[in-house]
Amino acid sequence: MSFSYHKGNESYAVKGGCIDVRYVVLGPIANNTYLIDDGEGGVIVVDPSAKPQVILNACKGSKISAYFVTHCHWDHVGALAALVEQAPAPVYCGRIDAPLVERGQRAYGMEIAGCPVSNRLEDGESFQVGGITWRAILTPGHTPGGICYLATHGTHPGAPVLLSGDTLFCGSIGRTDFEGGSMKSMRSSLRKLGKLSDKTIVLPGHNDVTSIGNERHRVIEAF
Repeated sequence: MSFSYHKGNESYAVKGGCIDVRYVVLGPIANNTYLIDDGEGGVIVVDPSAKPQVILNACKGSKISAYFVTHCHWDHVGALAALVEQAPAPVYCGRIDAPLVERGQRAYGMEIAGCPVSNRLEDGESFQVGGITWRAILTPGHTPGGICYLATHGTHPGAPVLLSGDTLFCGSIGRTDFEGGSMKSMRSSLRKLGKLSDKTIVLPGHNDVTSIGNERHRVIEAF
């Protein structure tokens, strides 16, 4: 697993996984917005945090085939409504967190527009976008209905890839002291992620790319 910075398009590329992934770091608290090649000419946009035009430019003319939302917090959906208006595509989100995404929210003086969620995911649900099959993993703790997205077989050989949102970070976990957070639920979610292969590449909502193997002893089993 590796990643490299490309100054030309201000994106990072993640290597070694079963899917092709780039990401841009956007917004006031440095969110990772992932751009995934769906294998059929489209791009899956994950947690569009801010600056919709930057995200569209990073797609390099490819059609957006889907939007994935890991959880409802404002910094993960700040650009979602504007993007869906300009580049319509299905929006995927966990069933429990979907109502807040649709309702909109106010945070730090900013009005975050609501956006319809067309696909409300249940724990363990499998679905396909382009040439990639995904499995939704419900991971409450940071929010009541946070969802991780797992691809075990993608567009080419490589390690499984997990979109972990703000559940699991490189060397840490998401905060549980926000409204709806729960350390008890977070521990349960970490145990669930601990069942994944050590080779699984973890793409978190903030900070560096990591793997389940890297985080097993220092984070997952530590809680």
